[in-house]
Amino acid sequence: MGSDPQYAKYPNLSLAQDIFNLSNPACSQTAQQASLKKLQSAISDHHMAPLYRHLAHPVEGILNSQGEGTPQHTASAGTKVLVNSNLLSGRKVPHKIDLAWDEKLYDSLVEENKKELDTLQKEEDDAAEAAGDTEVQAARGKRAEFWARVGDKDKAVAAYEAVFEKTGILGTKIDLVLAIIRIGLFFGDKQFVKKNVERANALVESGGDWDRRNRLKAYKGLHLLTIRSYNLAAPLLLDSLSTFTSYELCTYSNLVVYSVLAGSLALKRVDFKAKVVDAPEIRAILGEGEDRLSALTGAVSSGPGAGDEEMKDATSVTPGTASTVVNLTTLGTETDSEAPMDFSPLSNLVSSLYNGIYRSFFVALAAVEDNFLSQDRYLYEHRAWFVREMRLRGYQQLLQSYRVVGLSSMANDFGVTVDFLDRDLAKFIAGDRIACTIDRVNGIIETNRPDDKNKQYADVVKQGDALITKLQKYGQAVRLRGSERG
Repeated sequence: MGSDPQYAKYPNLSLAQDIFNLSNPACSQTAQQASLKKLQSAISDHHMAPLYRHLAHPVEGILNSQGEGTPQHTASAGTKVLVNSNLLSGRKVPHKIDLAWDEKLYDSLVEENKKELDTLQKEEDDAAEAAGDTEVQAARGKRAEFWARVGDKDKAVAAYEAVFEKTGILGTKIDLVLAIIRIGLFFGDKQFVKKNVERANALVESGGDWDRRNRLKAYKGLHLLTIRSYNLAAPLLLDSLSTFTSYELCTYSNLVVYSVLAGSLALKRVDFKAKVVDAPEIRAILGEGEDRLSALTGAVSSGPGAGDEEMKDATSVTPGTASTVVNLTTLGTETDSEAPMDFSPLSNLVSSLYNGIYRSFFVALAAVEDNFLSQDRYLYEHRAWFVREMRLRGYQQLLQSYRVVGLSSMANDFGVTVDFLDRDLAKFIAGDRIACTIDRVNGIIETNRPDDKNKQYADVVKQGDALITKLQKYGQAVRLRGSERG
């Protein structure tokens, strides 16, 4: 049996989304104002002097007009930067942010930080004199959480590492590394997150309990999503749906969005049917009427034994209707303040892709880009790539069923012009992503189905040529070194 998770309260990752919203040109003015108020309240209530300086300082702040696109604040001489900062939607802030710099406010926040640090130091000293190592470690853990709360990334990581070095309990070590991962996620440092995800995975494999294994699965899935490894992220995120407990990482509604997007792009049609279309956790949110009720009551199941019921036609789903706006607090999750989310674009995407309603599929894909990809800090960077890959998936799904397809007929199915389809397919054909040729004179698309053995032979030849080239370069390098020794 494992102990309850520790160090899971800070940093608050939803605050990083609010900071992202301020610099996101696709975010509405209303949402930006709401995010600004939340950020100002958090800075004031939690005395976040380091984060306030990092964001709003006239010289070093990443949100100010003079320092636009500054990736991180300047470290003092001799100070090693542990975590890079990438909180904004791009290297240039597209408009002026109203997070003004107030020297008096900053000074008061710094003063509050000093008082709290003095209190923590006194607690640690008292524990060292009158108590044992456990109490001393608890005081040091509070100091680490303090730095994570106020937004000083490097001091927080250093403090967590100091606690880690003095800790012998495996569960606590895993919790500390997960807290360090969240600091990396907060500030958008992918390399730092990757290193610590691998570190946490090694600790879990050495004997971590079930709960921490399950929590790490969500962390790994989200990290893989941020580095565009959807094929690896999809199974992890989808598996996390039924046993999700990592509410410090993201809300359940966000996990549903990430899981459906990753599964829609990465899974083969059979797996897409079992793990996304028929998954009870997803049908409970994306389904309608009886589908949702049966999913919530456990009447449906996913997997190889699931039935092959057809999904409802996407054209019958009207975006914005109350039936697809889900308040996840009613589904038994532990999210007290999670706002209702309109999942209708996502539902339309899944339904139209699976049922082959390609005109609706393109409309739903555009709605998903506007409502999800362009609004989420983890998805924003890869939104154009995701849309392109989903278009490719739609093209592949249609073409694999036919030997010859009329160009105008296919364009009509997708609701695009012949010229657009010609240009779009040409890019994928040139990159060997679709095995077909376009005969524009006759107005047809002819699918090429290469023999598997011929493809394997071509792959062997290609890889063999690359290996021979590397061996030749290696041989030349060895001969040169030998002549130098002579």
